[in-house]
Amino acid sequence: MRTRWSVFAIAAILFAGGFAVSARQAPQARPSNPNGWILPPEADQEKNPFAGDPKAIASGKELYKKTCERCHGPGGKGDGKDADPDHMQDMDLTVARRAARNPDGTVFYKVWNGRKSPKMPAQKDELTKEQVWQIVAYTQTLRSSQ
Repeated sequence: MRTRWSVFAIAAILFAGGFAVSARQAPQARPSNPNGWILPPEADQEKNPFAGDPKAIASGKELYKKTCERCHGPGGKGDGKDADPDHMQDMDLTVARRAARNPDGTVFYKVWNGRKSPKMPAQKDELTKEQVWQIVAYTQTLRSSQ
């Protein structure tokens, strides 16, 4: 009888331990807002280390031409050759009112993580964080040129 209870107790301990370990695992990344973007809670507080740096802006412009222009267009108006015609308004990076809702850190994570719909390819496998920050520095100049 004791053997049966011992086996039962050990099984219960193993079950509880396994449950505790699975509960502590990091949650799966999921969109942090209804538009499908994956943004950490502090994204809007992050500052661009290259903000206002002319060399970084020039590098960002070259990177933008290679990775972003085909959809966002040469001036960031959302009119690139591969732009989604149903979402061109959302792809326009020059809209001033959107700038207040998208500080540097938010833009960084949108470029870094991308989203499925409407499609925005993630750049985390293609570019370094420094390169993405340079693109952010450049795209912010598009906003101020309105």
